[in-house]
Amino acid sequence: MRIAYVSADRGVPVFGSKGCSIHVQQVLRAWLAKGVEAELFTASLGGAAPLDLRGIPVHELDRSDAHGVDRELQAISANGTLGRRLLRSAAFDAIYERLSLFGFAGMEVAQRLGVPGILEVNAPLVEEQLRHRRLIDVTSAYAALRRALRAARHIVAVSDAVASYLEGFEEAAGKVVVVPNGADVQRIRPLDAKPASGGTFTVGFVGSLKPWHALDIVVEAAAEVATSLPELRLQIVGDGPCRDALEAATQRAGLERHTHFVGAVAPDRIPAELRRMDVGIAPYADGPGCYFSPLKVFEYMAAGLPVVATRAGQLTRVVQDGASGILCEPGSASDWVEALLQLGGRPALRDAMGRAGRQRAIEEYSWDRVADRLLALAIPQPIQLESPLAIAAG
Repeated sequence: MRIAYVSADRGVPVFGSKGCSIHVQQVLRAWLAKGVEAELFTASLGGAAPLDLRGIPVHELDRSDAHGVDRELQAISANGTLGRRLLRSAAFDAIYERLSLFGFAGMEVAQRLGVPGILEVNAPLVEEQLRHRRLIDVTSAYAALRRALRAARHIVAVSDAVASYLEGFEEAAGKVVVVPNGADVQRIRPLDAKPASGGTFTVGFVGSLKPWHALDIVVEAAAEVATSLPELRLQIVGDGPCRDALEAATQRAGLERHTHFVGAVAPDRIPAELRRMDVGIAPYADGPGCYFSPLKVFEYMAAGLPVVATRAGQLTRVVQDGASGILCEPGSASDWVEALLQLGGRPALRDAMGRAGRQRAIEEYSWDRVADRLLALAIPQPIQLESPLAIAAG
């Protein structure tokens, strides 16, 4: 099977280290393992391809340094260029397009060729642009989104919240399927044997330090937990605009000796960082913006770590409260204190939850399972005819 993977979003460096970058790489990697011949069409490389992906043909799309309305006009016109390049390429059995702002060419080419067009939607991009950045031509942005939804044969939402958003568009009716993100369960594995109790109790976070991660509530809780568990250690892996404020908060809370800011690390270092942790945390802020399918949570589970997370969004389905982790009410520092004290004082409970999460990651959230679900959409479905008995009865 030949599949064109289209990523026309300049904010998605396909060979970079962002979460969106890892998503692209892992889907391609899983497809290759299943014998798929993939070709990548991208507006942002983000660096050299990993060694195991260097055999994939890459078509670089034009990038623009324009700003404002010129940037938006060029993004719209880029659909024509992308469409022509797809049509000139070797015949594809399916086209898989990661939704980009103003992008629709991949789905319309698939529709024209009569092959499955699969549109991956990771977020409400128009609303994100309006809320966090700048969007001038809102009408054209929604028109492009509707074109992509209309032309797609299947629409993949990474979370229930994204699926609910898509259901507000009549063009998406009957097409949406939820396929959450995953983890590389072969590369990310638990330690063969946990150290004996009595050492440090390491609570770890992996991700960008952005406001929606609400790490300030963990700092507040950790200040209280540390009085009962002096072996507490916070390990923060990642960087971002909130780092300075977070470091200042740990100092005010008297947690300097309990906290280690690792900074951003390359993807191949993540398994080693996870093996230093006893618990993985995902303290998202609740609200309309909580539509993520966070890679970190699937990777915590693959690493055999119990997960402590906010009871919000997709986290309520991924983390089994009391079985593979503990869910805390949004904004409740007392819930975080209780959860961390419970796990810090009970290594056997941590191990049991970690094993349950690891098993769930293998069975439901491996990239291999994600690839299977996506490939099933790429296979044309036979037309369902009435049974001979039903016809005869008629």
